[in-house]
Amino acid sequence: MNLDALPITERFVRASGPGGQNVNKVATAVELRLDVSAAPLPEGVKLRLRVLAGRRLTADDVLVIDSREYRTQAQNREAARARLSALLDLAHVVPKSRRKTKPSRAAKQARMVDKVIRGRIKSARGRVRRDD
Repeated sequence: MNLDALPITERFVRASGPGGQNVNKVATAVELRLDVSAAPLPEGVKLRLRVLAGRRLTADDVLVIDSREYRTQAQNREAARARLSALLDLAHVVPKSRRKTKPSRAAKQARMVDKVIRGRIKSARGRVRRDD
């Protein structure tokens, strides 16, 4: 998905994790924000995106993706953009609608025959009686 057409804002913040003293000086973690309501996406895609986003969606309908796994700003930026792109690709997939089906008469008959056979097998498992 092309992310250039979307209203994305980037914010760089200080990250914890690997990096030594550099962590305390340089803002390497990236926070991508996508305003879902303002995005030029079809309504169905927006709806699925909101469901897929879960806790990453704020009360203001803004999707927040955070990346702080790498030591460089560029790598974190690419990782965040890749995750956003993957999420948007998932939201574009329309789920197949389920059609109700009924078992056929033959399937019902076969099930009943199987139940009778199984019942006979189980009834033979009772206690053994002695006939004196």
